[in-house]
Amino acid sequence: MTPYVADPVYLNGQFLPLAQAGVSPLDRGFLYGDGVYEVIPVYSRRPFRIAEHLARLQATLAGIHLDNPLPLAEWQGIVERLVEHAPWDDQSIYLQVTRGADDKRDHAFPPKSVPATVFAFASPLVTPSAAVRAAGVAAITVADQRWARCDLKVISLLANVLARQQAVEQGCAEALLIRDGYVKEGAASNVFVVKNGLLLAPPKTQLMLPGITYDVILELAEQHLQPLEVREIAEAELRAADEVWMTSSTKEVLAITTLDGEPVGDGRPGPVGERMWQWYQDFKNTIMRKG
Repeated sequence: MTPYVADPVYLNGQFLPLAQAGVSPLDRGFLYGDGVYEVIPVYSRRPFRIAEHLARLQATLAGIHLDNPLPLAEWQGIVERLVEHAPWDDQSIYLQVTRGADDKRDHAFPPKSVPATVFAFASPLVTPSAAVRAAGVAAITVADQRWARCDLKVISLLANVLARQQAVEQGCAEALLIRDGYVKEGAASNVFVVKNGLLLAPPKTQLMLPGITYDVILELAEQHLQPLEVREIAEAELRAADEVWMTSSTKEVLAITTLDGEPVGDGRPGPVGERMWQWYQDFKNTIMRKG
């Protein structure tokens, strides 16, 4: 059986088998969740929007006051080598940086001399099947109990984990996070709403992760003259929507057809989402052909 994570993985300057990769139990990623991560989709062995993903990685590092341990060219080289040696054409490349391992447990940052821990691996990219897309998925709403810097892609994801687990326990694919009466995003996705043909997107604030797929959706809406408003979306608007989508690098554009046990619109994926999914596929394939 093909392992979920490909050998080799990258750890602190070395490519080595996963079974040989290890970090100190004093690593601040393990002790505090003090680190950042990024996930880059790969189609036909070509990384998708790698520059944007690495720019978001840099922005998150800056947000937690951690120097980027590698130059851009080295990050690109790591991704390329992982892609080359993995057995899958379509992949997901995971990158993680933590503040490293000090010789003591202290909330304050360790000395600058403590090196960051850099880890990366490839795994298969599994997007929703045609059957799942045709039916759509179910979601629930939950109170957004995360911290106030949701725009940073950090590894301390316990609030997201608990929300997603609540969805799984109710037989649902995602939990949509509501804060102060407005929908922000999903536990592991961005959220879009359609009403009377108008596409609504929550704005980028510190309370939402700026998704790379989210950006593509906005670009495609503008390119194809799809009516669009980027603004706060009230919970009442979410519940009265004709269409609701979740978007991410792995889900791409996926309709939510049931919300808290009630149908969204007529309970089927809607026409605006169908068009957007096709526009996304056309865009993705065009970029991949260009290499």
